[in-house]
Amino acid sequence: MARTSSDIVIDATPGAIMTVIADFPAYPEWATGMKSAEVVTGPADRPEQVHFVLDATPIRDEYDLAYTWDGDTSVSWQLAGGGAMLKAMDGAYVLEPIDAGSTRVTYQLSVDVSVPLLGMLKRKAEKVIIDTALKGLKKRVESLGAA
Repeated sequence: MARTSSDIVIDATPGAIMTVIADFPAYPEWATGMKSAEVVTGPADRPEQVHFVLDATPIRDEYDLAYTWDGDTSVSWQLAGGGAMLKAMDGAYVLEPIDAGSTRVTYQLSVDVSVPLLGMLKRKAEKVIIDTALKGLKKRVESLGAA
């Protein structure tokens, strides 16, 4: 699966950003359409598997993602179970310090759904998901004053 990607600069350190990314129970507070996110296995601060309930009209689904953490440099995930609409999902956040207080966050995503979609529409949907997630992440991190 080809990945769609985009990036954003956040005024915070990679560690502060990764703390927000790993705080799954707080996702409904800032991630559009996310009803719940519960750690299934692994430590709460860097879980191995998380169960999500998504309600982003018209898409409603429940699924589990398996996570692989690389310190405060990156985290990647893949679909681990469930998903009535999702057939596959692979993604990653890659964090690159720019200077003492800013970090470039790149979000890469590839999604395959059970309903047929033209490649162009699928990439456009991935782009909307990525851009919405990056803006939400930036707002959340910077509102916490986590530098």
